[in-house]
Amino acid sequence: MKFSLKKSQTLSHGISQLDAEYGQAGVAAIYILEEAGDVTIIETGTNHSVPYIEQALIERGLSFDQVRYIIPTHVHLDHAGGAGDLMKLCRKASLICHPFGAPHLIDPSKLEAGTIAVYGEDKFRKLYGTIRPIDADRVIEAADNFSINLNGRVLIFMDTPGHARHHFCIYDARSEGIFTGDTFGVSYPQITTKQGRFIFATTTPVQFDPDALLASIDRLMSLNPKTMYLTHYGTMTPSDAIVRQLKNSINAFKSIALKAQDIKDDRIAFIQKKVMNYLLNQLNQMGCEQSQSTCEKIIKMDALLNAQGLDVWLNRH
Repeated sequence: MKFSLKKSQTLSHGISQLDAEYGQAGVAAIYILEEAGDVTIIETGTNHSVPYIEQALIERGLSFDQVRYIIPTHVHLDHAGGAGDLMKLCRKASLICHPFGAPHLIDPSKLEAGTIAVYGEDKFRKLYGTIRPIDADRVIEAADNFSINLNGRVLIFMDTPGHARHHFCIYDARSEGIFTGDTFGVSYPQITTKQGRFIFATTTPVQFDPDALLASIDRLMSLNPKTMYLTHYGTMTPSDAIVRQLKNSINAFKSIALKAQDIKDDRIAFIQKKVMNYLLNQLNQMGCEQSQSTCEKIIKMDALLNAQGLDVWLNRH
């Protein structure tokens, strides 16, 4: 499927893709599933994304009252930050989340504090605003292999730790596709290469586990999915080359971190530089069609967040 940076686009199998406008276009996607008049929203973006969701529903002749389920793949705020505001507007909806994530959406105070620790207060408020708590009675905890039936359309939830312990992916039997959250990495459409899509793992704080992540990817691939619906960003066919590229990045990031474990000062800065160098080298080998400065600008934040997550992993390791 040809990739597009349209703000909202209709895919196949009753699935629409919406840009969450997370800082800039092409960074975070929201997916809307419609089945016989009922709607499921997978990922919420931030509070700032809620008006875009409403507009996408209106364009498709739908409304908030038709939303039955709101499903963030995990509780990191680029995936779940808008859940509270969205639940207030979708009065008939239930929120489905990982059992480890549910307490943080019911009472988001620790989630807010942890994210502020990473981004700082000012940037947090600009990106996310205030996180609204969700009534516990409207929250469904989806353990491994939990499923829902949306008018004959079956969605199966798979526990996929590695990026975070509160992460699941969702297999859609209708499309034979998987909504991957952050488990299947990051692939920005702004970056193109002669060898196709460029993809790498996201190791953001604070629960990165390389071995668990590799196992989760293997589990996803055991289903022989036709399409991956990435939050970051868009649809992708999970070819052997894509999977190999993704796994190689996990192993490379792990190796970079281990080589930095004895560094006492500025360890995060050291790891960040090595991560950036790895990514730029991979892009060069793949025949990147953008300038190095353009690519650095696009992946700068990911390199920093990956370094912070690798540093936390080292401390735990």
